[in-house]
Amino acid sequence: MTTTSTLRRRILMGAAAAGLSTGALPGFAQTKTLLRISTPAVPDAWHAKMWTVFKDALEKSAPGEFDVQINLNASLFKQGTEPAAMARGNLELTSISPADIAKLVPEFSVFTAGYVIRDPAHQQQIFSGPIGAELFKLVTEKMDVTVLSTCYLGTRQVNLREVRQVKTPADLKGVKLRMPGSKDWLFLGNALGATATPLAFGEVYLGLKTGTIDGQDNPLPSVRAAKFYEVTKQIVLTSHLVDSLFIAIANKSFSALSPSQKQKVSTAAQAAAAYNNDNNIKEESQLVEFFKKEGLQVTVPDVDAFRKSVQTTYLNSDYAKVWPKGLLERINATK
Repeated sequence: MTTTSTLRRRILMGAAAAGLSTGALPGFAQTKTLLRISTPAVPDAWHAKMWTVFKDALEKSAPGEFDVQINLNASLFKQGTEPAAMARGNLELTSISPADIAKLVPEFSVFTAGYVIRDPAHQQQIFSGPIGAELFKLVTEKMDVTVLSTCYLGTRQVNLREVRQVKTPADLKGVKLRMPGSKDWLFLGNALGATATPLAFGEVYLGLKTGTIDGQDNPLPSVRAAKFYEVTKQIVLTSHLVDSLFIAIANKSFSALSPSQKQKVSTAAQAAAAYNNDNNIKEESQLVEFFKKEGLQVTVPDVDAFRKSVQTTYLNSDYAKVWPKGLLERINATK
C-alpha cells in the first residue's frame, strides 16, 4: 500500500526529471565555454592589457557564456610553443607573430623581413585586404588556427647597453644583439649588421644588466614596459620592422562555437586589437622624450643605408625564393 508521503515523493521526483529533460529547472546553468589565453607579454604592455578588453567585451556581448582565462608572462606556455599547444587542444587563444607563422607557412616570411611594411596604416591595409585574406587562408589550412585580428606591436628599434656611433649596418659589427630564437629573427638581426643572439624575452633584462648581450631590438613601448631603459644607454631609431601580432583562435575551438558566438568572439578580438593599436601608436609618439629624460641617448642612423643593405640581404637569400611571385610588389603598391 502506497502511503501519502511516498506518493508525494514520487510526484516531486517526476516533476524534477521532467524539468531536467527540458532544461527548465532553475539552478542548472549551462557550462561556460573555456577560452584559455597564453601570451609572453608583460602586464604593462598594451598587447597584454588588450586581453582584458577582449574578456570584458565578450562578457558584455555574451554574458555568462565564456570562461576567459588570461595567462601573461608565458606562465602557461613558453613563447613560440603556443601554436603546438593549440593544435593539441591545450590552448584556445594566443597572439602569434609573423615569425611563428612563417615556421609552418613559409610564404609569410615576407613579413619577417626588414623594411617591408612602412607604418601602422600600411600594416592594417595589407592585413585587412586581399593580401591578408589569401595568406590567412593558408594559416588556417596549415596551422589549424583562425586569425581574428591584427595588432600593431610597434616599430622595432635597436636598444644598446653602451653608447656607440651607429650610422650604417657596419657600425653594429660585433654587437651581440638579442633576438627571439627563431631563424627568421636571427636572420634579421644579422642583416642589420649585428651578431644575432637568441635569448628568451624573460631573460633579456638580466642579459643586458650582466653584459651577456650588448643590446636588444623591440618597439619603444615594449622597451618601456619591460624596463629595458634601466639597463641600457642608447636607442638607435633604425625603424627596421613595423611589427605585428595576430590574435588567433584554435580552429577546433572556433568551429565548436555557434555562428552568433563566432561573431562575438571575432568582434571582441577586433576591439582588443583596436585598443592595443591606438595606445601603442599614442605611446610611441611620446616615448623618445621619456627615454631622453631617463638619461638615454636617442640617435638616428642613415635609415636609407640600413634599408638598402637589409633589403639586398633578403633578396639574395632563400627567404625571397618562397615569397609568392609578385607579393612584395603588391605589398609595396598597397596604399
